[in-house]
Amino acid sequence: MKILKYAASAFFVGVIAIFSPAQADPEFAVAVARVYHKENGARIIREFADLLSLPNDAADTANINSNAAAIAAQFADRGFRMELLRHGNAPPLIYGRRDVRGAKRTIAIYVHYDGQPTEAANWTHPPFQPTLYSGPINNGGRQLAMPADGASINYDWRLYARSASDDKAPIAALLAALDALETVSLELSSNIVLVFDGEEERGSANLDDYLLKHRNKFTDVDLWLFCDGPTHQSGRPQLVFGVRGVTGMDVTVYGPDRGLHSGHYGNWAPGPGWRLSRLLASMKDNNDRVLIDGFYASGDKLDVGDYAAIAEMPDVDEVLRVEFGLAATEADNAPLAERIMLPALNLKGLKSAEVGDNARNIIPPSATASIGLRLVKGNDPQAMLDLVEAHIRKQGYHIVREDPDAGTRNTYPLIAKITREGGYRAVRTPLDAPGIGDLVAALRVAAGENLVLNPGLGGTLPLYIFEDISNAPIVILPIANFDNNQHAADENIRLGNLFYGIEAYAAVLTME
Repeated sequence: MKILKYAASAFFVGVIAIFSPAQADPEFAVAVARVYHKENGARIIREFADLLSLPNDAADTANINSNAAAIAAQFADRGFRMELLRHGNAPPLIYGRRDVRGAKRTIAIYVHYDGQPTEAANWTHPPFQPTLYSGPINNGGRQLAMPADGASINYDWRLYARSASDDKAPIAALLAALDALETVSLELSSNIVLVFDGEEERGSANLDDYLLKHRNKFTDVDLWLFCDGPTHQSGRPQLVFGVRGVTGMDVTVYGPDRGLHSGHYGNWAPGPGWRLSRLLASMKDNNDRVLIDGFYASGDKLDVGDYAAIAEMPDVDEVLRVEFGLAATEADNAPLAERIMLPALNLKGLKSAEVGDNARNIIPPSATASIGLRLVKGNDPQAMLDLVEAHIRKQGYHIVREDPDAGTRNTYPLIAKITREGGYRAVRTPLDAPGIGDLVAALRVAAGENLVLNPGLGGTLPLYIFEDISNAPIVILPIANFDNNQHAADENIRLGNLFYGIEAYAAVLTME
C-alpha cells in the first residue's frame, strides 16, 4: 500500500473521531474526497502534468511502454496487483486487481492511456508540455504558472495537453480518489479490476485477443465501468448506458474511362458526379428519413424507461443550433437525444474532380462517396451494409469490388464499386439492469440531482468486445468537459471536471 507523504489535516482528524469504518458510505467518501482535493489540488495537478508529459501515440512503441510502466507503478503503490499483458508488438494492456474483504461486488474499470496523434504546429503550446490557463484559450484565458502547495485552485482553470481529457483524466482522478480514501483508512466496498487499453485511438485492434486470452481474469466481474468521453453538453455530469455501433463503405461510380473535354463531350458522356449525387439523393427524403428498405427494422426499440430518461435530460438543442450556426436541424428539429437512438446514414466525404481555381473543363472518369453508418443495438454492421448495397442495386447499378475492366464497362451502363469497412455493433444496457440502482444512488451523492441518465452516446467505443466475454452490465462514466477539444489541437481538461471525477470515483469505490 502506498505510504502517503502528506499529513492528515484537522478535518481528517475530526471525521475519524466522529465516524467509524463501519459507517463508511458514499456520502462520507465524497465528503472526504472533496476536502482532499481542496487541500491537495496543486499537487494533484502537478502529478497529473507529469503523466501528461509522456508522449502516448500508440505507434510510438518506446513511449507507450513508458506510459504503461509509469501507470502500473502508480497503482501498484496503491495496493493493486499489476500486470502488463503482452500480445505480439501491440501496446501492453495494463491489468490490475485489488480485492477487499467482504466485497459486495467486483467492478472492472476501463480507461485508455493512448492518445490521438498530434501535429505540434497546430497547438498553442507543445502537446506534451502541459500548460495551465485561467480559462479557455479561445475565450481570453491567461497562461498561469503551475500552482504551489496550498495555492487556491479555480475550478474553471484549464490544463492543456494531449490526453488531458481523453483519456488520462480518469487515471489521475482515480489515483486521487484512492489516496483520499486511504488518508482516512476508508476501505473499498468492491473488488476493483483495472483494464487500461494502449491503442484505443487506433481502433483497439488487439483488445479482443487480449480479453479472450485472459477471460479468466474477468469471470467474477459484476459491472463494467467505462471512464471515457465527455459530460453532457449542458455541462451536467452524466451516466451513459450505451454507445452506437459504426460501419461504412466507399461507393465509386463511373463515367468515361478517361477525362473528357466537357465542351466536346458534355451533354453526351455521362458525368459520374451527377450519377453519384442522384444515387445519394435516393437514400434520404427531404425530411432526412432514410429510404433504404429495412434500415430501421432491426434496431431495438426504446422502452418506457428510455423515453422517461430522455424526457428528463436537459434540452440543449436550441443552444447547440446557435453554437453551430444551424437555423434548423433534421426531422423538423427533432431532439438530439432521440435522433441518437436511431441508426444514421452519414455522408463523410465526396470526391470527383477539383473545384475552384483547380477546376478543369473535363468530365472525370469517376466519383466517390464515403458513407458512414451509426448503428443502434440490434443492428448487425454487415447486414446494414447489405441493405445499402441492395438499395444501390435497386437503382440499377451493377456492383463490383474492384475497378471495372473494359468488358464490364461496355456491358453495364451503371457500375458501382463498393469497398466495405468492418465495424462495431452497438451496445446498450437497460436502465434497470442489476446493480445499476446502487451505482446511480452513489453517483447522485457526488453529482446531486444534476446527474443525467443518458440512454446512449452518439459516438462509438469497442464495448461489444466486453459484452462477448462477460454478461455484466456495461455503463459509461465520463468526467471530461464537453468542450475539451477532444482529438484536436489544444485538448484540455477543466479542473472542476477533474475534481468532480475524484468525488465520483470515491462514491463508486464505496457504494452500497
